[in-house]
Amino acid sequence: MFSETYTLTERLTPTTPNASAEEPAFSTVAPTPPTPRGSSLRRVASIARNAFREAVRDRVLYNLVFFVLLLTGGAIFIGDLSAAQEAKIIVDMSLSAMLLFGVFIAIFVGVGLVYKELERRTVYAIFAKPVGRGEFLVGKYLGLCLTLAVNVLVMGAGVSLALLYVSGGYDPLVLAVWPAIILIFVELMIVVAVALLFSSFSSPALSALMTFAVFIIGHFSADMKLLAASTGTTAAKILFGALYYLLPNLSHYTVITDAGHGITPAPAAFAVALLYAFVYITVLLAASILIFNRRNFK
Repeated sequence: MFSETYTLTERLTPTTPNASAEEPAFSTVAPTPPTPRGSSLRRVASIARNAFREAVRDRVLYNLVFFVLLLTGGAIFIGDLSAAQEAKIIVDMSLSAMLLFGVFIAIFVGVGLVYKELERRTVYAIFAKPVGRGEFLVGKYLGLCLTLAVNVLVMGAGVSLALLYVSGGYDPLVLAVWPAIILIFVELMIVVAVALLFSSFSSPALSALMTFAVFIIGHFSADMKLLAASTGTTAAKILFGALYYLLPNLSHYTVITDAGHGITPAPAAFAVALLYAFVYITVLLAASILIFNRRNFK
């Protein structure tokens, strides 16, 4: 027994400089292999799928989609009462309803992404597994974005069918509205990222209120810049200027009126809007992960 203990101690003791280069300096305990990058992507994808399934089970989503499709049918009836304005009225009402109810889904489902897991205490079981907090947030975000993509796709198909119905055949607006629908979806992705940021450190009610305020202010971002330039006091200029640069400029994504007239956004403006959304969403997710990593769940 003494010889076995001596042998174990000898293996844990650094070798002398005269030791053979073939002998290891310490006991050969196999190092933990680095976590493959693919496994992290699989964990994020798994969380996103679960978030999507959970959101799909919520009957509120079906009610909102049904209500938007009902408004589209109402727009057809209203269009019949006007002279040669059926298609424009359908596009204006349908896209406006799509944006409005999409924002409701993004806010009220987005602020509950983290809170529901904390309330049900399932977050402890999730983090007991090899799942990082950043992977958890990104997976939840992608799951809700996938839910919104399906809803927007169904609503967009309803708008296209309504246009084909009132036109009695093909109408150029059927394709002209889809760039506006894509921009609406991108705007909803920004709103989800904002909701996720607030929900990472605040209560659901306050997070929903702040997210809705950001959505409203974001549509008046250009007016905010003009107000900052026209105000007389330095403090007001700094305040409005900071709000202009910090809050998202959502005016890039509101092209509903142009879509009603068959006007599609220029390719350069469309690409800039997508790039702006990608950068802004990346910053919001990074800030959410930083805050969530410092949060104490006890």
